[in-house]
Amino acid sequence: MWVADNWKDYEVLDCSSGEKLERWGKYRLLRPDPQVIWSTPKNPSLWEKLNAHYHRSSKGGGEWEFFDLPEQWTIGYRELKFNLKPFSFKHTGLFPEQAVNWDWMRSRLRLALDKEPDRNFKVLNLFAYTGGATVACAAEGYFGDPHNSHINVTHVDASKGMVGWAKENAAISGLENAPIRYLVDDCQKFIEREIRRGNKYDAIIMDPPSYGRGPKGEIWKLEESLYPFVELCVQVLSDKPVFFLINSYTTGLQPAVLSYILNTLVAKKYGGEVEANEIGLPVTSTGLTLPCGASGRWYS
Repeated sequence: MWVADNWKDYEVLDCSSGEKLERWGKYRLLRPDPQVIWSTPKNPSLWEKLNAHYHRSSKGGGEWEFFDLPEQWTIGYRELKFNLKPFSFKHTGLFPEQAVNWDWMRSRLRLALDKEPDRNFKVLNLFAYTGGATVACAAEGYFGDPHNSHINVTHVDASKGMVGWAKENAAISGLENAPIRYLVDDCQKFIEREIRRGNKYDAIIMDPPSYGRGPKGEIWKLEESLYPFVELCVQVLSDKPVFFLINSYTTGLQPAVLSYILNTLVAKKYGGEVEANEIGLPVTSTGLTLPCGASGRWYS
C-alpha cells in the first residue's frame, strides 16, 4: 500500500464503528468511512473532544453538527497550503491520502526536468476538484524558477465552485502567478475537443467519479466509462509523455484493474512501467493503515 505518511497538519487519530477521527490542523473532525467495519475500543480522551461531527442519515446523505469550528481554515503540506470548508456529504475539500501521489508526481516531473531542463512540460488534471494535484505539479516548476517555469498545468473540472476553490489554494500556496490554466468544463467533452485541436500533454492525472451525469444528461458509470475515457485521453498524450495517473474510490474496483487498463492502453504504446496499489493513511492510535482508495500509475 502507498501510504501518505508525511503530513504534519493532518492525521487520522483513530477509527472505529464506521467512523474516522481526524485532526485537520488544530481541529478534530469525526466523519463516516465505509472502510471502517471494525468496532475497536474508543479512547474517551480522543473521541470526546470534537470540533465537528458528520452524521450519516439512514435515508442517504447526512448533515454536519458543529461544536467549535470556523467556516474556513487552512492547513499545509510541505510548502503547499489548502483552504478547508466542511460542505455536503462529509467533505472538507481535500483528500489527504492523495499526498502520496502528489509526492510521486513531483518526483517524476523533477526527473524529467533534470533530463531535459529546457523542455516545457504540459500537465493535464481532469476531474481536478480543489486542485491538490494541480498545485503540487505547478509548484515543482514554479518554485524552482518563478520567472521561467517549465511546468504548465491545465486544471479541468465541471464545477465552477471547485475551480474557484482551486484558484484559492494556488494563491495561498504562492502560485497565483504560476502557469495554471483553469477550465470549467465537462472532462470528456474537453478531451474530445483537444483531440480535434491536436493539443498534446506530457502528463495526465484523473480522479473520475464513481457515478455522474454529463451536460446533456449522459450517464457516467466508472466501471463502464473508464476504459473508453482513458482510450480517448491517450490520444492527447505527447510523443514523450512523463506519467499517467488514475485514481479510483469506487468500491470493488481493484488496483489490478487500473494496472490492466494502463498496460493495455498506455504501456503498450509507449513502453515504460506500470504500478498500481491501494493508497492509505496511517492511524496514530494503532500504528495500522486505513485504506482509502486505489491508484494506478504509468511512467516512462
